[in-house]
Order: sequence, then structure tokens, then C-alpha cells
Amino acid sequence: MSDSTCFKLILPVNDFTILVAQGALATAVAATLDILSTAAALAPRLKVATPSWRVCALQKGPLRLSNGLSLHAQTLSRNEAPDHSVWVIPGLATHTPGAVETRLQQRDLIGAIPLLRSQVLGGGSVAASCSAVFLLQAAGLLRGRQATTTWWLASYLKTLEPDCQVDANRMVIADGPITTAGAAFAHADLLLQLLRVRCGAELADAVARMLLIDGREAQAPFIVPALLASGNTLVAELVARIEAALPDIPSMATLAGDLCISQRTLARRIQAATGNSPSALIQFVRLKRARWLLETSQMSVDRIAEQVGYRDATALRRLMHKAFAATPRQFRKLAS
Repeated sequence: MSDSTCFKLILPVNDFTILVAQGALATAVAATLDILSTAAALAPRLKVATPSWRVCALQKGPLRLSNGLSLHAQTLSRNEAPDHSVWVIPGLATHTPGAVETRLQQRDLIGAIPLLRSQVLGGGSVAASCSAVFLLQAAGLLRGRQATTTWWLASYLKTLEPDCQVDANRMVIADGPITTAGAAFAHADLLLQLLRVRCGAELADAVARMLLIDGREAQAPFIVPALLASGNTLVAELVARIEAALPDIPSMATLAGDLCISQRTLARRIQAATGNSPSALIQFVRLKRARWLLETSQMSVDRIAEQVGYRDATALRRLMHKAFAATPRQFRKLAS
């Protein structure tokens, strides 16, 4: 389908179209419906327009979600015309690159790809969270854009779409008609963002307060360094060595020698597994240890900076704010 193809954009009957695939993450689907239902209940009190939505299955037959749950939904027509509703795709409940690849080759998702393309080419918008972001990639919708996804699959997304600027630290990224969100429960953040844009900040903020959803801008505080290796045992061993060596981390040349490979090969393996450079990986391990010490000890920030290999607290504060959008004091308050 060429970019020059013309589509007739249908005026919306609904504000949101929820596209649910077989095996979709049940919590993401439930969060979508709970957030929208809460918004519909609150809208009259706030004297704002009440949002409307429809739930569509990507294929005929019983719609089964993860963990044995099921859902009744109308089947999305294969001739569906693009419209002004926001098409929202909850996560696919796939957790590894191999599982993502296998899932994208199944009939319902293959059939969804041309519909997603026509929705965007026709002037509509689409949004996805977690592993569902890979469906947007398969449809060619991430090329030249910024996007996020579940953090441990971010390097895989970069491999599939080199022309996409993937930022695993961000919780939600909106780029033109495409909005993406991070892992599993970032779907709630995605829905609040879409509500804010579609229905206004007042309604979105009221829903967040009603459901006790805190504003979260980054996935970075939730990333576990050991899991960044994405199954790469060599990189997992490297992370363990870095953590054990704090605050005096050996040079990359020394670490590569200990692992019996060249420094260039080690850097390439780190980039492939984590999507980051060796220095970025080391810094992330340091910052995660600093956060753990802030939350579990009474050490001063200066002492914690020393424990993770920084010269002073100023450097630690600056780097934590850049990586986590939070200060050491904020992390200490969260722990108290």
C-alpha cells in the first residue's frame, strides 16, 4: 500500500477504538475499560463531554485474554475505514523476542497490519503499549519516529527498526499520530495521556485521582540491570561483576579480558543485548545501586555517592535526575 493511496476519513462515532488481540494482556484490557468507564462517570460532574468507545476483536470467534479470561467484542471488519477515533492496542502478553516474532506471524495480527496503515495514512491515530508496539513496527509506522516499549525488549525493537529512536526510559511517547507506552502497567499511563489529549486535562486528572494513578514519566526507576541482558549470559555475568566490584569498577579492557573476549566484542555484545554502550550500562548499574541504598539505608547522599563510585553528591543528583526524573531526596521519601 503506497503512501499516495487516498482514504476517506469517517467522522467518529466513538472517541476510542480498543483493538484486542487473542491472548492480549488481561490487565491492560481491564485497565483500559476501567479508566474509560471512570472517565464516563466523572464527565457529567465536571460538565465536560463524555468519552465513548468500542471494543473490537481482531478476528472472529471467542476472544480469550491472558490467564484464561475472556471478553465479548465485535469483530473489526477487514474493510474498516479509517476514522477520527484513537485506535488503542493493549499489550500482547509476549515477553521475549522469539515470542514476539512468532505472535506477529499469526493470522489476526497479519490482518490488522493494513488496517493500522490505512488508519494512519487516512489521518487517524493509533496507540499501543508493551509488546503491542511491535505490531506498529510491523506495519511500518515507527520508521523515522520516536517510540518506547517494554524496557527489556527495547534493544530488539531497535534492531528491527533502526530508523526509530527508541527510548526505553520513557513511559509514554507521542510522535504525531503514533503514541507508544512501556511495559504492562504503562498502559494506564497511555490511557491517561490519550484522555488528556482527547477529552482535556481536567477529566484525565480527575480519573487519575479517582483511581490513585500517580503521574509517572519514566520506566527507568523500574528497570532491573540483571534483566537488561535479555537472556545473554555473557552480559548478565558482566552486570554481576560490575555490581560486585562497586565502587571500584575495573576498566572495560580488564572486564573483557576476564571474560576471555576482546573489548570491541564485549562492547558489541552489550549494545546488542541492552541497546546501550558499555559506559551507559556501568552508569545505570551505579544509579540503581544508589537508589537501593537511598531506599534501604540511612547513609548520607555524599556517602552513597562514594559507595557507587561518584566523586560527590552533586554528580549523583544530576545523573539521577537525568535518568529517573527524580532526586535522591524523592527516592528517600518514597521509602519512608
